[in-house]
Amino acid sequence: MAKYLAQIIVMGVQVVGRAFARALRQEFAASQAAADARGRAGHQSAAASNLSGLSLQEAQQILNISKLNPEEVQKNYEHLFKVNDKSVGGSFYLQSKVVRAKERLDEELRIQAQEDREKGTTPKT
Repeated sequence: MAKYLAQIIVMGVQVVGRAFARALRQEFAASQAAADARGRAGHQSAAASNLSGLSLQEAQQILNISKLNPEEVQKNYEHLFKVNDKSVGGSFYLQSKVVRAKERLDEELRIQAQEDREKGTTPKT
């Protein structure tokens, strides 16, 4: 009886192991395909997301902007920073999120400007 139970356990572990390995290979392939689709700029943008801890979309939502416009980013940043100042009853946590969002958007604007210089065009605003 113990022999059969051991065989069942071993067989179950093998099945789960194969399924896990297959899922891991599929995830790796999908990740590679997504990285290839993003291209070179996507790599810089992904690196910026990793450094700031925010995606571009999150940063845009926090600062309530739809397009990357340096003036709009600065205006919304200043307003939200002042509103969330602890001395006026704001939240330090939200204020720090606003700062991180601005840093992320500034980095994205820098990446776009660099790409535009490499292409020989004028920067987007």
